[in-house]
Amino acid sequence: MSDTAETGLPRSLVAGARAIVVSGDIAEKVRLAYTVSKAWFQRDLALGSTALGSPMPNRPGRPQKPDLRAPRDMPRRNMKGKAGRVALIHSLAHIELNAVDLTWDLIGRFASVRLPRSYYDDWVRVGLEEAKHFSMLQDRLAKLGAAYGDLPAHDGLWQAAQDTGQDLAARLAIIPLVLEARGLDITPPMIAKAREIGDEDTAKCLDIIYRDEKNHVAFGAKWFRYLCDRQGIRPEPAFHGYVRRHFRGALKPPFNDRARSEAGLTPGFYKPLAPIIG
Repeated sequence: MSDTAETGLPRSLVAGARAIVVSGDIAEKVRLAYTVSKAWFQRDLALGSTALGSPMPNRPGRPQKPDLRAPRDMPRRNMKGKAGRVALIHSLAHIELNAVDLTWDLIGRFASVRLPRSYYDDWVRVGLEEAKHFSMLQDRLAKLGAAYGDLPAHDGLWQAAQDTGQDLAARLAIIPLVLEARGLDITPPMIAKAREIGDEDTAKCLDIIYRDEKNHVAFGAKWFRYLCDRQGIRPEPAFHGYVRRHFRGALKPPFNDRARSEAGLTPGFYKPLAPIIG
């Protein structure tokens, strides 16, 4: 049976999530994220099951460009001059495109886990917002005379998905509570720098991303705690264990403690995993 109904919609949320992740056409990936999100919130899609259709892929579909390199082979980026801004925005667009796939994989891969509908409501919202972020940054690149794919990008983000593909709690610990939480630390200085050099358009894009990222981390903390409560385990020690098993290296300060706490990620989660300084 095809994963697509006669209406052109995916047959289920799971089928839609898979279609988004496997698409190598970034315009189609974004279009599907909008279409599937709208259908889910209008109650036009059932959840579906990974057992009834094709499995989620091991890797997402990608266009021929950009060239993907190991993180160690990537040059450092800053906002010096137009070329520097293009390079930084390109790297952020690549992160957001990966976030689209990581979020929809989170939705589709773990559909066999018994969860409330509100879990899917939260992550479909995140999947839609990540697609919006990518589109915003793509538009910003176009206004600077560039395009996504013009520069190389690193290939390390999907490794986290592969490492946590069998455990939803591990996935939540690493993706929203480590990787997206890092965005809460580093985005405010980027916003300040963009305004300092008079790039208000980029600053506005980053303002939106920062605001949304707080909610994404909050959803991660909410559902991680839910799974821990269901298993009768304490969230903070469980988080420490997942990070030590699935994340390479220590969590890097300085931390945006206020934003993290507002998102439900209190210091007891991440401070014990930071390197001891001084």
